[in-house]
Amino acid sequence: DVSVDEFKDRTSRESGLNGIVLKRARHVITENARVLEAVGAMKVGDVKLLGTLFNASHNSLRDDFEVTNDALNIIVEAAQAQEGCHGARMTGAGFGGCAVALVDGKKAEAFARAVTAAYKRRTKLEASIYICKASQGASLVDK
Repeated sequence: DVSVDEFKDRTSRESGLNGIVLKRARHVITENARVLEAVGAMKVGDVKLLGTLFNASHNSLRDDFEVTNDALNIIVEAAQAQEGCHGARMTGAGFGGCAVALVDGKKAEAFARAVTAAYKRRTKLEASIYICKASQGASLVDK
């Protein structure tokens, strides 16, 4: 295990890693830190911080892990530009076309319309946007 600070300290000295390996390692290490920070943000209801972490994650996936594509970056940028959007990022295995955005519930319909229009203007493609609500997630079920 390497913390973000340890990684920065070690890479400021000669690490022996080439540029690509260094970028990939930076993504993994900073993404792990973002996940832990996101858990804390969700526990206290800090939507603003969670959105900032979504955005930082997408930037790292784009710049360091290099698993996004133009269409994905366009829809994420369109989402991030909308009122009520706290953050957006690609999701899934990469190289595909799925993104997730954290949006105020009351602004979700307008958000979907605006992102659909912005995406079509820039790509000439139709976006499929699904509005959903976060739930508790997986848990043990007693029989």
